[in-house]
Amino acid sequence: MPRALLRRLPVAVPAALAVLLVLLAVAAPLVSPYDPAAGRLQDRLLDPGSPGHLLGTDGQGGDVLSRLVWAARASLAGGLVPVAVAAAAGTLVGVAAGLGGRVTEQALLRSLDVLYAFPGVLLAIAVATLLRPGLGATVLALSVVLTPAVARVAFTEVRRIRTAEYLEAARVSGAGWPDLVLRQVVPVVAPVVLVYCSSLVGLAIVYAAGLSLLGLGVTPPTAEWGAMIDELRPSLLTHPAVAVLPALAVLAVSVVFNTLGEALRHRIGDTGARLPEAVR
Repeated sequence: MPRALLRRLPVAVPAALAVLLVLLAVAAPLVSPYDPAAGRLQDRLLDPGSPGHLLGTDGQGGDVLSRLVWAARASLAGGLVPVAVAAAAGTLVGVAAGLGGRVTEQALLRSLDVLYAFPGVLLAIAVATLLRPGLGATVLALSVVLTPAVARVAFTEVRRIRTAEYLEAARVSGAGWPDLVLRQVVPVVAPVVLVYCSSLVGLAIVYAAGLSLLGLGVTPPTAEWGAMIDELRPSLLTHPAVAVLPALAVLAVSVVFNTLGEALRHRIGDTGARLPEAVR
């Protein structure tokens, strides 16, 4: 096998799995064998491998495989959308703090410190409690939790380059602040932020499932992995093979995205670029 291909495998494999998961969620209406909201009480809590139900059924007689596939939509949205929002908002705050004056820098950083005073899980619960349960509450709560971490990474990278010669040359040539940010700063900061954010997706998916498990995120009858864990929890002792499946889905997807993030970090490190430091 060519050496160049071997170097790409650590990134290509988890990236391919992540793309496959997203495609599976998008194609849920085509690949799921049953309606996720349908169920027959006479077929409730069938074990995996039962005729017509590969992964068994839940307490309402719904097909677990179909619900897992459909739940990927809400669960992946609960992980990907907050990370995307945090990437945009955090980069904006980090760049503003890095390029602004000392007053602007201190004001923004101290505001981030206020959010850092709370553990991420408790902050997400507090924000979600103020909102109506649903996917919107999950996205907003996790966006608030993740934005300070991304902003710190962006600020650290901007601080590293803000005295670079090419930035000084751009200032001397009369480049305005928007042009300086978009043409000189963002192209340098964005790759570092994106690599860091790729490692946050798995964490966001776990947090989203936890909010749904507590009844603060997506609620039944909408299929979501955390909500499914809550629904199947009473069956953990009597039908463990069925009850653990949503938890395994959360674990598997979080491992895929965490592996992708670590692979990208190492790949950037191999090229001599600067890696973002852990901030939470």
